[in-house]
Amino acid sequence: MTVRIAIDCMGGDRGLAVTVPAAVRYVAEDPDAVLVLVGRSQDITAALKRAGGEAPGSRLQVVHAEQAVLMDDPPALALRGKRESSMRIAVDLVKNGQADACVSAGNTGALMAIARFVLKTLKGIDRPAIAHLLPNQKAGFTTVLDLGANVDCSAEQLLQFAMLGCALVSALQGTQQPSVGLLNVGEEAIKGNEVVKRAAELLRASGLNFYGNVEGDDIFRGTTDVIVCDGFVGNVALKASEGLAQMVAQFAREEFTRNLLARLSALAALPVLRRFRHRVDHRRHNGACLLGLRGIVIKSHGSADLLAFGFAIRRAAEAARHDLVKRTKAAVAPLVAGCPTPASATAL
Repeated sequence: MTVRIAIDCMGGDRGLAVTVPAAVRYVAEDPDAVLVLVGRSQDITAALKRAGGEAPGSRLQVVHAEQAVLMDDPPALALRGKRESSMRIAVDLVKNGQADACVSAGNTGALMAIARFVLKTLKGIDRPAIAHLLPNQKAGFTTVLDLGANVDCSAEQLLQFAMLGCALVSALQGTQQPSVGLLNVGEEAIKGNEVVKRAAELLRASGLNFYGNVEGDDIFRGTTDVIVCDGFVGNVALKASEGLAQMVAQFAREEFTRNLLARLSALAALPVLRRFRHRVDHRRHNGACLLGLRGIVIKSHGSADLLAFGFAIRRAAEAARHDLVKRTKAAVAPLVAGCPTPASATAL
């Protein structure tokens, strides 16, 4: 199945130095992908030459965008003052049916504001949520949301996130009736603040495969397929896990280079070390879905390198090929019955 992915080439900490080479590499790996590179056309063409890619053609297309959203731009400025930005145009391409999905490593707040305004949320969904796959001890993945889009959430919104997460897992991993855990400070029903307690009640009555309360270590144990939390807690958990993985890798390097004997031991253990690095490398899990929108938007880490950004593009292609939006609509259908349209994405 051919998919068209719009790439915000100007976003992220490294911009064109990462986005264009990653696009060149990806089209070589995926013969059914067409990538639309959005940004200053002259700069993109020059970056294509430096990356050893072909001139713009049938599978690497260029759409000019005069403006770029900076990493420190307020969301309101990006939305109102930069309507010709590469981020805005990439999202517009999804809305207009000219792209099946878009990928950006740019300003998270700006991307969320633009995507919500342009694409609108699905009926029954108050706010989009950022969902990410984290590796677990069962050689699989745990889907966690929200990871930063909504720092304050109601119990009803946590229920919505659970349904969105289940739709994502069903679409991309083929899991029927994914299990759902509610991130809390303890497994007991009496634990947590009032919002979390109320959310647990709603989840028990929802018809979802609700496991119950889970704790932070359950994310990596793989206790449930989906773990739901507000964006404040989720973002802290995500950044802490990435920092821990980097620290463990650094400690291993230091110990294996401490002296000659350690270096010789490293040579003997090299195959194991490579496999370990592959499993804990957070770059290979880059690409978070903005769920609940009427289109597919993938948020890459702002600091993503070529490898990481390539995985974000892959995530977008997978979501498009598995009809993520259609599946999400079906998953949230119970919320729609007798439920008014949420007051989201009003004109600004």
